Amino acid sequence: MTRIEELALYHLPVETADFANDPDPWLARARAQHPWLATSAIGPVLTSYRAIDEIMRMDDALEMPGREIVDIMGARGTGWGDFAQEMMLVRHGADHQRLRSSVSAAFGPGNVKRMRPVMVATISALLDEWAPKGRFDFTEFAANFPVRVMFALIGGDVARLPAIISSLEVQGTSFNMIVEDMPRIEAAYQVLWRFVDDLIAERGPDAGRGDLLDDLIAAQTRGDLTAKELRQMLVFLFGAGYDTSKNLLTLLMDSMIAHPAIWQRCAQDREYCRKVVREQLRLTSPSNTYRVTTRDLTWEGVTIPAGTMLLFPLGISGRDPELFSRPLAFDPDRADRTAPLAFGRGMHICLGQFLAQANVEEATHLIARRLTNPRHDAPPTWRSFCGVWGIKSLPIAFDPAPSPAPDRALEPAGR
Repeated sequence: MTRIEELALYHLPVETADFANDPDPWLARARAQHPWLATSAIGPVLTSYRAIDEIMRMDDALEMPGREIVDIMGARGTGWGDFAQEMMLVRHGADHQRLRSSVSAAFGPGNVKRMRPVMVATISALLDEWAPKGRFDFTEFAANFPVRVMFALIGGDVARLPAIISSLEVQGTSFNMIVEDMPRIEAAYQVLWRFVDDLIAERGPDAGRGDLLDDLIAAQTRGDLTAKELRQMLVFLFGAGYDTSKNLLTLLMDSMIAHPAIWQRCAQDREYCRKVVREQLRLTSPSNTYRVTTRDLTWEGVTIPAGTMLLFPLGISGRDPELFSRPLAFDPDRADRTAPLAFGRGMHICLGQFLAQANVEEATHLIARRLTNPRHDAPPTWRSFCGVWGIKSLPIAFDPAPSPAPDRALEPAGR
């Protein structure tokens, strides 16, 4: 057995803009030096699909680094610091299961299927407003879609969305470990805390709407959630509902500008959009994540000691040439059906994965019908790689198409 500190590993500059803009040359050099490990300023980086897939499943040897991130950010004693150490993603065992079970039914395949008409109506209304413009920053457009679906799931008034959307944007980048951003992260968190606190107060204990907010309030009434956990859960759900789907949709649009034939087919074939979304999840997805080892773990003859912070680059895990032929090619019809790792593995696998995929599937088809011949209006800019990655700004121009007459093509897809 070899301990990781005995290896001569390639150093990945994951904290730099150069890496965020184009990680592939760096990864190629890292894999040439070691098949599945590299180093970074954060800690060891797993660079192979198989290593990420198998090690992330070792729930008994890993935990989410809430305390560690709070210390790096200098956030002890802040509201966001409490959130980072107490939210569902950092809980374990029965405590984690208690929190996850309070919302899991709302994000299961069955309920997501029932939400598809809401997705269709939401994206159609947004397109009626935005498509005639002929050009806009696609990230701004995309920011308005998934969170509106989340508002419908929670039972919130979308008229309040503009007041919190900038705070949701900051919340989405709060785990990218940019220390100088801490004051704005805390300010954004307080805005979101007050927002969900008001939602709960206005709803009261006996509203009877039967939506997710009613379910969460009932869980608090039964003693399954504390008042603080209820509010932290809502902040988490709004942040997740806003950021991941928005970034995935923006990444997909950037890919489609380079593949106009695929985009045209998306407008004609709703089922094909599922393949396109899956291929986008393989090639580039928004989330990268961290774990801290709670014990020594050994994989492929290398021992990683307890207390090691690991970076799992889920967003580019599908570019591993050991598993995927032509890994940088966008090919929705590729024969290899290996599941993307975009939503993670293990007990912390993304709760909202079915909702995110359905959101982007429905949106892709309808956007492709209305925004034809999309092209870059200015070069895209990229977010920091660590944490929630993706495109920060995507100015596009396009040829607007009129809203199609209602027909079966606009009915929500089944599962």
